[in-house]
Amino acid sequence: MGAAAATRDPVFIRVRDLRKQIGEQRILRGVTMEIARGSGVAIIGGSGAGKSVFLKLVMGLIPATSGSIVVDGTEITGLSERQMGPHRRKMGLLFQDGALFDSLTVEENVGFPLVEAGWKDREKVRAKVDETLAAVELSGHKHKLPSDLSGGMRKRAALARAIITDPQGVLYDEPTSGLDPVVADSIYHLIRRTQRMRGITSVVVTHDMKSLPVVADQVVYMREGVVYFAGSPADLLASRDPVVRQFVEGRSGETS
Repeated sequence: MGAAAATRDPVFIRVRDLRKQIGEQRILRGVTMEIARGSGVAIIGGSGAGKSVFLKLVMGLIPATSGSIVVDGTEITGLSERQMGPHRRKMGLLFQDGALFDSLTVEENVGFPLVEAGWKDREKVRAKVDETLAAVELSGHKHKLPSDLSGGMRKRAALARAIITDPQGVLYDEPTSGLDPVVADSIYHLIRRTQRMRGITSVVVTHDMKSLPVVADQVVYMREGVVYFAGSPADLLASRDPVVRQFVEGRSGETS
């Protein structure tokens, strides 16, 4: 094993006192957390807690007001748009709605990141698309348009697009939004299987308490712009903290 591999930081994402303010609204008020390389982390919390904003900050899509975000050993908060390119290539992002291009086939949608990255050989692109579609159990659907797919199949296609470049980490923003419980459960199992088989660090924003033992090694509960709780799914479910219990049981004033 080389020296670089031997000294590789076991923490893939390290956030310190992260703050984000838009106008008078303080969305993140000092978030600090560490996400281990190759682990699965679920982020939960009520509406307005800053979960989706946190993902956008880690992806480098919006600037932080202050604080530190280190991803794979690189501080990203001071990077220019041009310098952000290598960072974003390490990360995949699955939006809440999947964000597939309506006019492109599944094959074209999934292969789009490769074309954007400069892949010129169409046969290599096609082979990589076929391999990735097989991994998400969508073989045989590559010539369909997104409108011809079920909700669950669209999520699988979006996942394929997020992982086709072999990213080190994937961020998921409500990946099962709008799906029925059975299909949602299959998507969470697919996310977990993908994370483990490929050694990906996955960060999943979710409101589905039942999914936590499936998808996560660690759960982070965000409340009012800070981390209120961090621990395993078992720790969360066993917590006697009244604020945690109210949220988990759906008894608080926070909407989920």
